[in-house]
Amino acid sequence: MNIRVTLDGRPVDAVLNHSRAARGFAALLPLTLDLKDFHGTERIADLPRKLDTSGAPEPAAATVGDIAYYAPWGNLALFYQDGPAPSADLLILGHLDVSADQLGRATRITIEPAS
Repeated sequence: MNIRVTLDGRPVDAVLNHSRAARGFAALLPLTLDLKDFHGTERIADLPRKLDTSGAPEPAAATVGDIAYYAPWGNLALFYQDGPAPSADLLILGHLDVSADQLGRATRITIEPAS
């Protein structure tokens, strides 16, 4: 699923996978979220509601540019460093085509459905 993403006013290419959680995330769009740093690895933001994680694919470790959902907290995570080992609590929703540096400094993201 293609989406339109703007980081700090600059457009970046992005895509969501076809998981149930990614479809639930797409249903929340458009969103504008303030980002904060988490552990020098990811930028995070709270979502307006939790996503359905049933039928989630096998866990995978996040890599730079991954858009993920951390189910216990219900937050969005954008990885600018490779993440920890795979966890059933972390669902990869898609990917941003952006440098680690740009993503690591981002303070605001706007995500919209592709037209």
